[in-house]
Amino acid sequence: MNLEGKHILLGVSGGIAAYKSCELLRLLQKKGAEVRVCMTEAATQFVAPLTFASLSRCPVYLKNGAAEARPFQHIDFPRWADIYLVVPATANVIGKFAFGIADDPVSLCFMSCSCERFIAPAMNVAMYNSPAVNRNLEMLRSFEHTHVLESPAGFLACGEVGQGRLLEPAQIVEHLENYELLSTNYEKKNGTDSVPVSEAQKFLEETAKFEAPVSHNSSIVVGNSSRRVLITAGRTEEAIDPVRYISNRSSGKTAVALSAVFLANGYDVEVVAGPMEAEFPGGVKVTRVRSACEMHDAVLARQPEVDALVHCAAVADYRPKVAAAEKIKDSRSQLVIELVPNPNILRDCSAARREASGANSRLASQVIVGFALETDHFKEHAAEKFQKSGADALLLNAPVASDSGFGKDNVRYALVEHDKPIPELAMGSKVELAETIVNFCSSRLAPSGN
Repeated sequence: MNLEGKHILLGVSGGIAAYKSCELLRLLQKKGAEVRVCMTEAATQFVAPLTFASLSRCPVYLKNGAAEARPFQHIDFPRWADIYLVVPATANVIGKFAFGIADDPVSLCFMSCSCERFIAPAMNVAMYNSPAVNRNLEMLRSFEHTHVLESPAGFLACGEVGQGRLLEPAQIVEHLENYELLSTNYEKKNGTDSVPVSEAQKFLEETAKFEAPVSHNSSIVVGNSSRRVLITAGRTEEAIDPVRYISNRSSGKTAVALSAVFLANGYDVEVVAGPMEAEFPGGVKVTRVRSACEMHDAVLARQPEVDALVHCAAVADYRPKVAAAEKIKDSRSQLVIELVPNPNILRDCSAARREASGANSRLASQVIVGFALETDHFKEHAAEKFQKSGADALLLNAPVASDSGFGKDNVRYALVEHDKPIPELAMGSKVELAETIVNFCSSRLAPSGN
């Protein structure tokens, strides 16, 4: 089977095997498939939605009220899909599928979809062998376009041995390939090329290709592939000697969320990234740097080629005036390191835009968004930085709560704009933060009258 160009909806329910769905998503992408994800609330306790959003380059469909949910997503996602995979499928969602209960994204999508559905059970051997689960699986096997992938025996997460293991991701991909091959042979044997589809359904399938799912609270103007955004990411490291440096705690998660949401809305995404732990989704062009000066040069070189510039990196304000060529020995005496200011990348980019001639209309009309991380007197410090920056907007964030900020999926933030009062900081996910910035950039880049 050739998965190239297939639309695959991946439903993830709340079992320990949920982490394997990340590997499955990657394998499907390597085969050329486009993947979107829906999750039960329990599944989010095993894998953060931001992980799937980043990997799939599309916001995840979560339970109503979540940042990534929107009206009719339970219809839009299944209608978009050529294949619906539920991996892992717990005893709970299997029971819902069998009896028509639809109270979470995974079961809602199962109820709504008319494409081929593949279910990969994963649970303890006692649950898998229970009469209720066996009855429910048998019912599902009788459903049209529904296929239950048999669970192999082996070591289970609980330490027991028996049936109930999740099929390995590579095996699931192999099942998909084999199924389509058989389906194609059957159609040729019966003299049919494809299943008849109404004109209305064809229209929906074609338009679905261009839809970009966003928050039900957002009003993102969908971009197109001619729009380019450049994002700075991660942190910088300023060398003291060959083994020591000055840096900060930025993980790069916010930049990853920005990349995923910009991609989902049709932008070409480039990143200039310093050291960081988070990984970018496929489709992002990444230039790696280490120091603030390296980042400054890389960003200024690429600036004229992009429509929007988001300065998300945590750039060191100072660097050692002289970096020692050899490791500084421990003499136990006082050591003084003289520091000098690093170039201000945001201000230099704003200056370059101001000086742009009419010959480069892209640079002259570029949207620039800066970041301001503050730990006290938030509004005063943000207002001062905004005034000096020359940017169109400034994302104020305050990573001072125990459950938010560096390395976390949530953060306190507010968007600072010209001629508007600075709003109070609100707690939200980094995907929500990213949507706020994409909203702003898209509205500024939208043609007049849109």
